[in-house]
Amino acid sequence: MSADSTSETGPAQTALKPGDGYVQSFARGLSVIRAFSAEAPRQTLTEVAKRCGLTRAGARRILLTLETLGYVKSEGRLFSLTPKILDLGFAYLSSQPLWQFAEPVMQNLVADLKESCSAAVLEGSDIVYVLRVPARKIMSINLGLGSRLPAWCTSMGRVLLAGLSDAELQAYLDAVELRPLTARTVSSKEELRVRIETARTQGWCLINQELEEGLVSLAAPIRDRNGQVLAALNVSGQFNRTPPDAMVAHCLPRLLEAAAQISRLLQLKS
Repeated sequence: MSADSTSETGPAQTALKPGDGYVQSFARGLSVIRAFSAEAPRQTLTEVAKRCGLTRAGARRILLTLETLGYVKSEGRLFSLTPKILDLGFAYLSSQPLWQFAEPVMQNLVADLKESCSAAVLEGSDIVYVLRVPARKIMSINLGLGSRLPAWCTSMGRVLLAGLSDAELQAYLDAVELRPLTARTVSSKEELRVRIETARTQGWCLINQELEEGLVSLAAPIRDRNGQVLAALNVSGQFNRTPPDAMVAHCLPRLLEAAAQISRLLQLKS
């Protein structure tokens, strides 16, 4: 499974059309940027056009514009992104005080628990990793900033889904497509709703090998001053070293404390 895979449906998504509030050429430019991934880091013009549903001429204009601006480079027939593209993500991270407060708290959490720690937000039907402090490599999936995973089968995703309104959650459940990732992955929408509601009630979520065999993950919400869930914080480890009961006993109190600390810092500065 790819960390960059995304679902094509999400809560309250609608078909957008050109108009006063929607610039189609800009949207197409973003689609070209998003066409590049770990699976396809270098592509020909034809491949980009096919991935984005564009004509070759349209894809060429966008790629040449991005190349002129320094976001894309070409070598022969192949195009690829440049490091300058990181400016776009850094602008988000640097403009949000939440992540400035979160990183040192996460580093202390990893030092205390000796488990990897991540923070993510909900974007469409996926979670997007915005901070990560690894203790060691525990997943076969290569996760970095900007990596995406399906919300429904991750601990942070279920915490974030638990923060949606009832109508938003219903829209998500209506649209989501479940698929077996391991023998323990939730298999029905009814059971998924139960597990999301449990996360909402108890204020945290445990995932036991639903995303990947051997991976156990625990997540808690980060909230604003109104109690709205803004992001999720998690710790994750290997089942054979930290089974679910041990993770809850050893990690949950410290995780909840860290999430509350980040929430308080955010509320003081907002």
